[in-house]
Amino acid sequence: MAELRKQDAPQGGGRGSHGPGGRGGFQKPKDLKTTVSKLFRYLAPYKLALVLVAFLLVGSSLCTVGGSYLLKPLINDYILPGDFAGLARMLCVMGLVYLVGAACSYGYARIMVGVSQNAVAQIRQDMFDKMQKLPLRYFDAHTHGELMSRYTNDIENVSEALNNSFGSLISSALNFTFTLAAMLLLNPVLTLVTMGMLVVMLAVVRVIGSRSRLYFVAQQKALGELNGYIEEMTGGQKVIKVFCHEDAAKAGFREKNGAYRAAATRAQIFAGIMMPAMGNLSYVNYALTCCVGALLAIGSGDLGGLGAFLLYSRQVSQPITQVSQQVNTILSAAAGAERVFDMMETEPEPDAGEVTLTRVDENGRPDDNGNWAWRRPDGSLTPLRGDVRFQNVTFGYVPEKTVLRNVSLYAKPGQKIAFVGSTGAGKTTITSLINRFYDIQDGAITYDGIDVRDIAKESLRRSLGVVLQDTRLFTGTVRENIRYGRPSASDGEVEAAAKLAGADAFIRRLPQGYDTELSGDGGSLSQGERQLLNIARAACADPPVLILDEATSSIDTRTEKLIEQGMDALMTGRTVFVIAHRLSTVRTSRAIIVLEHGEIIERGSHEELLAAQGRYYRLYTGQAELD
Repeated sequence: MAELRKQDAPQGGGRGSHGPGGRGGFQKPKDLKTTVSKLFRYLAPYKLALVLVAFLLVGSSLCTVGGSYLLKPLINDYILPGDFAGLARMLCVMGLVYLVGAACSYGYARIMVGVSQNAVAQIRQDMFDKMQKLPLRYFDAHTHGELMSRYTNDIENVSEALNNSFGSLISSALNFTFTLAAMLLLNPVLTLVTMGMLVVMLAVVRVIGSRSRLYFVAQQKALGELNGYIEEMTGGQKVIKVFCHEDAAKAGFREKNGAYRAAATRAQIFAGIMMPAMGNLSYVNYALTCCVGALLAIGSGDLGGLGAFLLYSRQVSQPITQVSQQVNTILSAAAGAERVFDMMETEPEPDAGEVTLTRVDENGRPDDNGNWAWRRPDGSLTPLRGDVRFQNVTFGYVPEKTVLRNVSLYAKPGQKIAFVGSTGAGKTTITSLINRFYDIQDGAITYDGIDVRDIAKESLRRSLGVVLQDTRLFTGTVRENIRYGRPSASDGEVEAAAKLAGADAFIRRLPQGYDTELSGDGGSLSQGERQLLNIARAACADPPVLILDEATSSIDTRTEKLIEQGMDALMTGRTVFVIAHRLSTVRTSRAIIVLEHGEIIERGSHEELLAAQGRYYRLYTGQAELD
């Protein structure tokens, strides 16, 4: 995999957490109908709650419009005649109507929060579950920042839309429809005047909104570049200081910060224009309605109807403004949901294997302390010996670039096989194929005579202990990190594994020893200490086959000598694959395989290869160097 990262991995996504799906930019989904349909599947379990929400939305809108309509009889029937007792009763009725409307609004908002959070939690869970089934090719083609953006920005956009925007959009549509119906009922002529002004408002919203979206896209792009620069500079602080590059780094930041400021200023100007523009047009509409309505009221004497209509003329423009604000949010959420569903619909890692790994006693019965064996679908058992063979294997991470060419090799049970070669020669690729992180294009790989494609991946990987060049620790205690590969291991077995790896001494010097909490990938430990814990983890897992991928690359020579005996004990009786740049670490290997450009050019013991005076001899004697 190291070769892939350096040469062959397709590049994808933006850098940092402000890649696709970043909040603030306007992004349209490619297929809105399909995405919304998939999103509604997560809402399907809450049908009754959503039906109740629909009733509450209708009730809230009816109460809002109905309360305003009551202004007509309030003025005509009680204020003008001077009926104070009736006025008091009518005010109570209006208050009750508005109170019911407020209760409906609170109810649907409360229910929608519960429904949306449950749905989003399920989406997030399904996405994480799916991630565990995706092949490594997917992670090679997508940056960590892009994937994290789907968990944070995209999911957050979906949550916000479900919490607020969908309900607000439906409520605005209902309010507009009911208000327009009430206006037609009160005065058709004044309604035509108001509709004329609404057309003008919609045109203004469209013009300002289109410009605003363009500037928000530019703002989001500038923000992504700024955050990417900050991430890069933060991670490279040591190099910046070593080469006295502070002034250049500040100049670069000043440039990107200025670009973001300019883009954000333009975006916020147009975003800020929307409300004042709509507000002023609303005032114009109100004044025009007053003038025309006053002339009509002189003839009809319907002052109450005029008062109610004027109230509606102020209310009718509010849904338009609200819809214009929510549409962008909903479309951005749909775009985010589309990216989430794209990930969830990616083909999972193929696994058709039916051969499983088990422990059995001498009579073939299950026994947790017995010997490892392969159980075939027909129930027959094959002892696990660790015999691994490559037969004319050809492989490439991408079809157009072959990494391994017609490779054949074997590792007999209990043998220690070492791979030597330049970066990109295919060393790590071979061990990745044994794990079936990737599947070969041609040839066959057998494990105890069984094609690895016939072995269930979980069983295959359980039989392999891997210590990678890149150390990885998890939040938790030292003991939990060592126990990671075998959760059932006792405290005694954990400590025995640490002693075997040479990690026990430094662990006991930690504040709480084995119970010391680690966080941030063990940031408080040195690189060598982290690698020792990784080796202890492999020892605790007690695998039949062991893969050491530059396992001692981060350990100094003195520390390496201290753990050499422990490593020898760990490798005893196991088939071991070793990848190392330090040739001193491979001298004891049963066979050393020299790779170059994806092909095996030499194979033999340390002494045999020195006698051949080929590539290995030149590397060992310093006449040549590993690239």
